[in-house]
Amino acid sequence: MIIKKVCMLGGYGVGKTSLVSNFVHSIFSEKYQITLGVKIDKKTVEFNGRDVKLMLWDIAGEEEKFSIPPTYLKGSEGYLLVIDGTRKGSYEQALDIHTRVEETLGQIPFIAVVNKSDLAEDWELGRDIMDEMADRGWQVIKSSAKSGTGVEESFTALVEKMLS
Repeated sequence: MIIKKVCMLGGYGVGKTSLVSNFVHSIFSEKYQITLGVKIDKKTVEFNGRDVKLMLWDIAGEEEKFSIPPTYLKGSEGYLLVIDGTRKGSYEQALDIHTRVEETLGQIPFIAVVNKSDLAEDWELGRDIMDEMADRGWQVIKSSAKSGTGVEESFTALVEKMLS
């Protein structure tokens, strides 16, 4: 069996915990669940006939007074960089997080997940930002932890990148 450490990274309230809950347990809660430090979940998926155990490190969201400790990132082989489509500021945070991850780990596989697609009418991220992410070479997937749209696809795309 292949074991891969995956970090869930992004600002506070972008939906990292909800994405993991949907992926691992197929549940969504309307109640905001703040993550303190790190919460680790596991899920085994099949990819190209091989079992891959994902160790999902759901790391507390970045705020002004808290940033991701580099020790949480050590050993990570990929990450989902989660952005809240309803908050433009979460994209700016994602740019900063991405830079710091590369400074700490070098270039490792990641997927940019623009979450809360079920709230498309409230989105602050326009075509310009989506184009900017594409210009950076980022693979971007729109998701909704609430409806499940794009959740499985996000994790599957990351597994594919980590194993290629």
